[in-house]
Amino acid sequence: MDFAIKFGTSEKQRGACVVVGIFESRKLTEPAKILDDTSKGYISNILRQGDMEGKANTTLLLHGVPDIPSKRVMLVGLGKEKDFNDKAYQLAVSTTFKALHQTGAADATLFLADIPLKQRNIAWKITQTIIIATESAYRFDRLKSKPEKESSILDKATIYVNDQASLLVGEKALQQGLAIARGMSVAKDLGNLAPNICTPTYLAEQAKEMAKLYKLKVSVLEQKDMEKLGMGAFLAVARGSHQPAKLIALEYRGLAKMEKPIVLVGKGVTFDTGGISLKPPAEMDEMKFDMSGAASVFGTLTAAAEMKLPLNIVGIIPATENMPGGNATKPGDVVTSMSGRTIEILNTDAEGRLILCDALTYAERYKPDVVIDIATLTGACVIALGHMASGLMSNNDQLAEELLQASELSSDRAWRLPMWDDYQELLKSNFADMANIGGRSAGTITAACFLSRFTEKYSWAHLDIAGTAWKNGKEKGSTGRPVPLLTQFLLSRAKA
Repeated sequence: MDFAIKFGTSEKQRGACVVVGIFESRKLTEPAKILDDTSKGYISNILRQGDMEGKANTTLLLHGVPDIPSKRVMLVGLGKEKDFNDKAYQLAVSTTFKALHQTGAADATLFLADIPLKQRNIAWKITQTIIIATESAYRFDRLKSKPEKESSILDKATIYVNDQASLLVGEKALQQGLAIARGMSVAKDLGNLAPNICTPTYLAEQAKEMAKLYKLKVSVLEQKDMEKLGMGAFLAVARGSHQPAKLIALEYRGLAKMEKPIVLVGKGVTFDTGGISLKPPAEMDEMKFDMSGAASVFGTLTAAAEMKLPLNIVGIIPATENMPGGNATKPGDVVTSMSGRTIEILNTDAEGRLILCDALTYAERYKPDVVIDIATLTGACVIALGHMASGLMSNNDQLAEELLQASELSSDRAWRLPMWDDYQELLKSNFADMANIGGRSAGTITAACFLSRFTEKYSWAHLDIAGTAWKNGKEKGSTGRPVPLLTQFLLSRAKA
């Protein structure tokens, strides 16, 4: 879908469809009033007949409105004006594009971005419109022999604003929205691929292709390289698989080389059976999404490169499968991490922290400004926060606050959980320096506490995206989160 930003009035549009908003109870927004006045009360007359109340998540499509050059006029319900907030705006945009795709319209002009919205500016509204519109058109059908043909997919959407100043701001917001949407699509494509295709080797190949496209530096460590570095925790997870593990590093340089980079570490378990601590079979197919942290690193680097952000960013992706087998790691095994500390593996299904701890130690060589790891780490996070927010834990209050602000600006929510020293006691082991699990209670927090032991040399934050990285059920598929959050974090850093 192509996008454009323009300024003008609703009654002069000659395209396939013009979109305006209606509040409850049948209150017309300013662009809708202009259409109504031009058509000599045609729209208000339709509304009086009870065809539409203006409730949220409703639309009404009108053809041949008198004296209006647009072929169609779509009225979009906005709900109660006093309750119109960012969520209501996002719902209105989502409802609009869902309805537009069901029409024969090839293009549409939208008069929604200028509707007043508390605490959100025109840039936010335009960026959100681009992201939502792109998501509405997203399809993953490359693995189907005969992809289903859509009756109609919108080719172009033009977002209208009412002054020149908004136009200048809107153009920049448009480019940012396109970059974030592109990054989310990259993340979703990787997450949605079948696990027999999206293997650690495939991720390494994609990293090399991405490096060529955006002129990044790429390196891929093989098993022998990791053995030399002493990555015993990472390699313990990989032992049960016939697929070779890879440690992938992508470097984006938007500043002079001496500037300390922001390092993003993404968990890349391309399929997680649980290992010897085998998962129950129900919905195990969704464990292909256990590399969503890695996918979000690919997506965020894509967005940063598209925007040419003046930052140095390093993406580190430890990629492996977690499989049962004769050579697989067993509960009770003790392994030595790259840091030299020993770990008693009490549960082989707590594998994400084992590959991340070595990747976090590896991150030290980049002398990072900050390190953020992203992982579908614990089912406990889903129990705690559901599918609304990602869990955030950090050893640095300022970094945590930056990420929380980015989550609010991007509408990609995160919630900070405590990581007090009291929780560290739960990781004690009788036979090693630490255990890889801390029991049933506070599972999300103890997982972060485990990781924190390998991040003492830099500022670090951990995002547990187990509840936000994908949807299940009828709408099963990757969400592309937390690419918006991470990209907004980088944008804020670039502005600062």
